[in-house]
Amino acid sequence: MFSGLKIAVVFIVLAAAGGGFFYVKQLQSNLKIAQLNNAKLTQAVETSEKSIALLKEDNIRLNKLSDQLSQDLQKAEQYGDNLRNRLRELDLVQDAIRDSKNLEGRMNGATAKLWRELEAATGGDGSAPLPNWLLDVPRTGDKSSNTDREDNSTDSSSSKTN
Repeated sequence: MFSGLKIAVVFIVLAAAGGGFFYVKQLQSNLKIAQLNNAKLTQAVETSEKSIALLKEDNIRLNKLSDQLSQDLQKAEQYGDNLRNRLRELDLVQDAIRDSKNLEGRMNGATAKLWRELEAATGGDGSAPLPNWLLDVPRTGDKSSNTDREDNSTDSSSSKTN
């Protein structure tokens, strides 16, 4: 009976050692999986930090652009206010009655100037040819009546003497 007990104890010890061996192997396998997951998480954190930094840079850039657009909008509104005030001061009907050709030349010159400014503001250099509808202007006097000029006078009462 003593030998049966020895066999049982040996069998129990071997079973415990085998179980311990498989338990250690399972722990090693779990450790490798945890290390791989940790590496993936580390890489994900780095990617997230880079994304956050990029978003912060974009936010700063967009804020600057927004500020610039606000300034440009204020300038455009100011320009529009100046134009409205100027139109209130002018009596275009009286100018048209007095000298319609002169008024047409001045208005076409101003339109040409605005056209060039619009082209320059949208990325052009302002030197593109003007549209045909702006070029075909009946002119009076010298050939420069359709040029961009700042002459605001509506006095056409000067007379020629021979």
